[in-house]
Amino acid sequence: MSLMQTLQLPDFAHFDANNIPTQLINLLATSQQQIEQLVAQQGLSYAELIPPLEQIDDAISQVWGPLAHLHSVANTDDVRQAYDSCLPKLTEYSTWLSQNQALYQALESIQQSDEFNQLTSVQQQDIHLQMRDFRLAGVALAADDKQQYASLKQQLAQLSTQFSNNVMDTTDQWSMHFNDSKRLLGLPESSLLQARQLAASKEQTGYLLNLDFACYQAVVTFADDRDLRRTIYKAFNTRASDQGPHDKQYDNTQIMTQLVTLRQQLAQLVGYDNYAEYSVASKMADSGVQAHEFLQDLARQCKPLAVQEMAQLQDFVSQQDGPQPLQAWDIAYYSEKLRQARFDLSQEELKPYFALPQVQAGLFAIVERLFGIQVEQVDGVPVWHEDVSFYRISQHGKALGYFYFDLFARQQKRGGAWMNDCRTRQQLVGQQTQLPVAYLVCNFAPASDNQPALLTHNDVVTLFHEFGHGLHHMLTQIDVAGVAGINGVAWDAVELPSQLLENWAWQKASLMMFAKHYQTGEPLPAAMLQKMLAAKHFQSAMFMLRQLEFGLFDLRLHSQSQSERFNVQAVLDQVRQEVAVITAPDWNRFQHGFSHIFAGGYAAGYYSYMWADVLAADVFERFLAEGIFNPQTGQQYWHQLLGRGGSADAMQLFIDFMGRKPDVAALIRSKGLGEAA
Repeated sequence: MSLMQTLQLPDFAHFDANNIPTQLINLLATSQQQIEQLVAQQGLSYAELIPPLEQIDDAISQVWGPLAHLHSVANTDDVRQAYDSCLPKLTEYSTWLSQNQALYQALESIQQSDEFNQLTSVQQQDIHLQMRDFRLAGVALAADDKQQYASLKQQLAQLSTQFSNNVMDTTDQWSMHFNDSKRLLGLPESSLLQARQLAASKEQTGYLLNLDFACYQAVVTFADDRDLRRTIYKAFNTRASDQGPHDKQYDNTQIMTQLVTLRQQLAQLVGYDNYAEYSVASKMADSGVQAHEFLQDLARQCKPLAVQEMAQLQDFVSQQDGPQPLQAWDIAYYSEKLRQARFDLSQEELKPYFALPQVQAGLFAIVERLFGIQVEQVDGVPVWHEDVSFYRISQHGKALGYFYFDLFARQQKRGGAWMNDCRTRQQLVGQQTQLPVAYLVCNFAPASDNQPALLTHNDVVTLFHEFGHGLHHMLTQIDVAGVAGINGVAWDAVELPSQLLENWAWQKASLMMFAKHYQTGEPLPAAMLQKMLAAKHFQSAMFMLRQLEFGLFDLRLHSQSQSERFNVQAVLDQVRQEVAVITAPDWNRFQHGFSHIFAGGYAAGYYSYMWADVLAADVFERFLAEGIFNPQTGQQYWHQLLGRGGSADAMQLFIDFMGRKPDVAALIRSKGLGEAA
């Protein structure tokens, strides 16, 4: 039996999206019938109820999961059509399941029985979380209200998908062609190579720019032509908007308003004042108000330093006879000039030392030292693109989990970086333990004809971040699907493992394991390393304030009461007026591409990045004190926190490892902003 069959992996080599809708509809009907027959029985035990439910859910995941994944990484017409066809049916089924009174009562019966005290703490937590989710889904609503809830869920799912499609389509359809490189002065050679390759792939000569983030970032950071910087800045920051280049064809303006309005209706339907309170009910934060105060407190501490950083940048630009005042499309360009002047180091100088194959090998070596595991590539597993590879994580020869690596930007693939689960660790009825499998996705600039893919150090940090998510999923020790890996983990704690692993991309001992010149093999020179580390906190207050801007916008947008009239742009403008030190042009429509909150899982939860950053900074201080490769610390982190998934409250897991509650000041220290406190 092949590994694909053993793990029940999708056969991406022969995947036919057109067959999925019929297959899924039939499976959902069968699943509904099985659940109805199951809950018709009285006095079900945990073993009689939960494992069969997990088996049903796993079967659906095997059909829907690959299509949902391809919708993000290979969004062809047939995949999109199949996805759009399936989504209403799946949403209808999910709503029916989450509001099933008989199933809720079966769970409640177990929770109130003598058997409950005999269950493991993991099984008890799974029951607790399922009961909570039933209540959040309105299981106690009257029939008419349940019908309204179902309608709202359908509309929200369709709107989120349309939002995402609009961003992807407007991104894919924009390009800018140049016959020669005259207007591309300042761009690194690697970026010019990518632009030439992109033009050639479209059977054009010269150079072609697009809105893949790597291309956009290179232009706004390095292009000497200010008009070019403004052009690509505007194209990127007006995607899917009324200001966009496609005559409003992909305008997300009304979609955003509808999403927020419907979310508020849904929250109030199940008894919450607003969607922020509804969202936070399943997170570590006690309330939306607490999350908002957390962000505001950080903004108060950071803004004075961010103002200083911005003033220093403007002074530097004045000395260079640069534009007065700076515009948004000037910030990255002159910040890079200032970085070079202050630290005598360019991001581009570092790239030859961060060739992807070497960085990847170093990443694997680091987690091997930390956790005593091995990471190795596995051939022969069908993938959806030739650039995708497949890997196994094992310990002492025993497989623990697997992952796909899809690291390069391309057409029909949404931007950004993420981890998603392909298979969840669980003990299926009558089978061996199902091992976890992850999708790990980035959007790096690909290799060129004569050199490997060269990463910026920011790219390196992104790779470590996503692999941290992957470890959370793959190194789980929990066999109950609902709380294994990232399942059941409070959303504002789920970024802890990812943000923690980023730290190993900054430590000398770990950097020296992979920072080597791709041509000569020479390690990153000590002088360059010192400059890089010295520049670590360069403009960190400005960066942090930008993240706080996103989080405050998100929370305030979702804190509107149903009676309030709101305007998405007005909410963002107000937040910017309070916290931003970079003035956005009137036509900036960043929010129209803010997929995290409008098409992802971060609605009223973007604050989670900062919240989890506190946890990660605090945990890493223990590693610094005890040794970043201390195997005992690594094992304790794995077994007391990382590997326990959602099997206990996130705060309790943190306390189990750290021996105390989080120290918010650790975040300020980690950003080099101690004096701001």
